[in-house]
Amino acid sequence: VSKTQEISVPPVEGVAGGGTSYGWVDGGLQGSHLGSSVIDPTKVHSADLLHVWSMPSTANVSQQEAPRPLEHVNLLAARNERESFQIALRPKVSWASSGIAGPVQIQCTDLCSSSGGRLVVGQSITLRHVVPILGVPDALVPIDPSSPQINLLPGETTAVWVSLNVPCGQEPGLYEGEICITAVRTDSDSKADSLPKSERYQLYKELKTCLDITESRDHSSSEEMILRLSSTSTTLRRMLVLPAFQDCHENNGLGDMMDEDVMNNVAVRVKLSLTVWDFTLPLTPSLPAVFGISETVIEDRFCLEHGTKGWYDALDHHFRWLLQYRISPFFCRWGDSMRILAYTCPWPADHPKANEYYSDPRLAAYAVPYAPILSCTDAAKNSLRREVEILKTEAHWSKAYFYLWDEPLNMEQYEVIRNISNELRTYTPDVRILTTYYAGPSGSELAPSTFEAFTKVPNVLRPHTQIFCTSEWVLGTREDLVKDIIAELRPDLGEEWWTYVCMGPSDPQPNWHLGMRGTQHRAVMWRAWKEGGTGFLYWGTNCYEKAMIPSAEICFRRGLPPGDGVLFYPGEVFSSSKEPVASLRLERILSGMQ
Repeated sequence: VSKTQEISVPPVEGVAGGGTSYGWVDGGLQGSHLGSSVIDPTKVHSADLLHVWSMPSTANVSQQEAPRPLEHVNLLAARNERESFQIALRPKVSWASSGIAGPVQIQCTDLCSSSGGRLVVGQSITLRHVVPILGVPDALVPIDPSSPQINLLPGETTAVWVSLNVPCGQEPGLYEGEICITAVRTDSDSKADSLPKSERYQLYKELKTCLDITESRDHSSSEEMILRLSSTSTTLRRMLVLPAFQDCHENNGLGDMMDEDVMNNVAVRVKLSLTVWDFTLPLTPSLPAVFGISETVIEDRFCLEHGTKGWYDALDHHFRWLLQYRISPFFCRWGDSMRILAYTCPWPADHPKANEYYSDPRLAAYAVPYAPILSCTDAAKNSLRREVEILKTEAHWSKAYFYLWDEPLNMEQYEVIRNISNELRTYTPDVRILTTYYAGPSGSELAPSTFEAFTKVPNVLRPHTQIFCTSEWVLGTREDLVKDIIAELRPDLGEEWWTYVCMGPSDPQPNWHLGMRGTQHRAVMWRAWKEGGTGFLYWGTNCYEKAMIPSAEICFRRGLPPGDGVLFYPGEVFSSSKEPVASLRLERILSGMQ
């Protein structure tokens, strides 16, 4: 590992005679030659203006994160894998005249291998600004490749999330490149260097004169045209000697090239290496992970009427966007007593879009809508029968499941599941029903203890549930209890054990709450694999408080831990973009899945 920036890390608060306010001398500014006047970042090396260092994707880089030495970034990835890391930035001084410390420009080169392979910026390499939510780094706002700048604030650390996406067909080998971070002038500072009003007025007059002279007129003689051209030439020469063009005259018109050279000379360079292994992650995830998207939240925030073209477009956009995270999305609408309408495809089974959705190799499982759950009419039942009759003949039917009720609590609710199952089994005997639960049904005498009653749920729901999906909260830290759950299942009848997290479990166990450590976020999927589950469910990815305009502030739902049920944000909250903005937690879910 090559260190290119030596920085002393500050002492821990309360240790060795003080915190970070007193007694810590930042060696990075010793012998500084910045002077006391306004700093021109084009004339000072950026290493004298800001700290730059790299951090892993599991780090929560807070606004008070202390600087570290800058090191060469080395990453390893398979084909069809995404690897990410962070670049942390913290100003040493301010070089802007406004309320910010100053803007920085972040430019990444393509990554190239010795055999000619290339990972292209903007396609395989993306940069995103880590934006705090409730003071915790979480939203990953895309940085515009055409203007890759972010503003730094005095006394605060800011992070940039760098993702490398390796295509399925990428040639294996070592790929190398670099990221250049350069302090630049603000727009207002640049405008301060613009032409004075008197010079702008003189330029305007001269240009207008040229235009008047060269405007074509009918019946002009050749002699008159020559005089006009001569006069125009004189005026243009007069313009070139104006003070505004003095630098260009001295540099033989190479002003822009000189600016680029200056930027290259003052930039902080982060060396980046990626080793691409000679194997490929499968397109279809080996662990089905089904995540909910609230259709009502989309309808409210984007003012969309159910069933309109805009509604279909919005759902389609969300579905396709989430597939990149190795997630199998389902849309959902809740009814009374936790009844749920869950479906993966908004279109009916006989629509061309349906086969496109269900046959997508990135989709590991899909929810079939049980429309009568919300409206038990003859039309809804006929529609359901036709849906099943079409789908059961397709090769992808093995991926299908019905999700009817979220966490049933009593025998009455269990009876509803049994009745629906009996109906579905008349359409096809190989139907799969998923039921989530964290306890046995109240009012029953399944077992003397609460946990034993929980383990006996399969005996109550057999053969009316095939996917028994239990809360990780029940297990706590008792991994040994898994064998008691699995012992009650009948794999010979096609029964599976899946798990889920929601409000619990809480710290220090793995979950996706805001503010948890990155390893906790990433380890949720590790835990599912280690315990032997064959699938995973998460109740919601966009379940924030109701809002009626796209750009409304994101508020987490009352009564839930911050971040619970929210894994991405509407792009309109941060910019004019309509592209969803991923959370840090969603990226860590992808890492756990990979």
